[in-house]
Amino acid sequence: MNKKIAWITDTAALLPESFIKEHSIHVLALNIVFEEGALRETVDMTHDEFYDKLRNSTLHPKTSQPAFGEHVALYENLKEQGYDCAIAIHTSEQLSGTVLSAPMAAEQAGFKSYVIDAKIGSYPMQVMLALGIELEKQGHAPEVIVEKIEAMRGKSELAFIPASLEQLHKSGRVSGMAMFLSNLLNIKLVIEYNKEGGVEVAKKVRADNRAKKAVIEKLEQAILKSPVNEVAIIHCNNEAGAIEWKKELLKDYPSIEFTPTPLSACVGVHAGEGTLGLTWVRE
Repeated sequence: MNKKIAWITDTAALLPESFIKEHSIHVLALNIVFEEGALRETVDMTHDEFYDKLRNSTLHPKTSQPAFGEHVALYENLKEQGYDCAIAIHTSEQLSGTVLSAPMAAEQAGFKSYVIDAKIGSYPMQVMLALGIELEKQGHAPEVIVEKIEAMRGKSELAFIPASLEQLHKSGRVSGMAMFLSNLLNIKLVIEYNKEGGVEVAKKVRADNRAKKAVIEKLEQAILKSPVNEVAIIHCNNEAGAIEWKKELLKDYPSIEFTPTPLSACVGVHAGEGTLGLTWVRE
């Protein structure tokens, strides 16, 4: 008899509402901590409200993982609903403590949970969930599903161009001198996830076009390894920029489906409004 599996993730994935409803996915909200206290992403504020607050905040906000009590309550609720177990896909351990809290919360609730460190955020987490849900429909055991999702991590890539270094400076990610020189010389950073799930500077270039070219080169390198059929054009409150970039990309890559996709507000806190990037999962 197939086990009844609950699917869990967090707002680092920023799943479309339609996807959440269609597959009954349970989403834990990450927190943005402003002066007045913590606000849960997508729950206590919309993204428009977040960026309004970010522009007007005198103190730079911080980010934090979901409250442990919320995590425990979710598992207890799933237990009451008759689920046999859960498969939880959370954003990289190097960027959030959510994936470390999950096993402890499940244990406290007395509920079986398989916790996966996605080692990335955004669109690839949705692809992992979609694969897992399809495998569940096919009748695979949770252990097999987890193994296949974890194998997908090595094919998932994400690179983005922070809109400016001001937010990274406020977040303590770069020095004031680096920010000053960047603004003076129009230096753009290309930041990517590494294999361990951390973020690092992949390239420093002058001008937006060169930064975009560096991200595209990363995509081209991926295509040489195995096909890439879908690419998310990720952005921080910059849908117009993402749509414009899509038009440019389609000229050179007409066989790829490009989809403008917003990033979590937690990325916006550090990377800044206007940020653009690309992410994909190879076949």
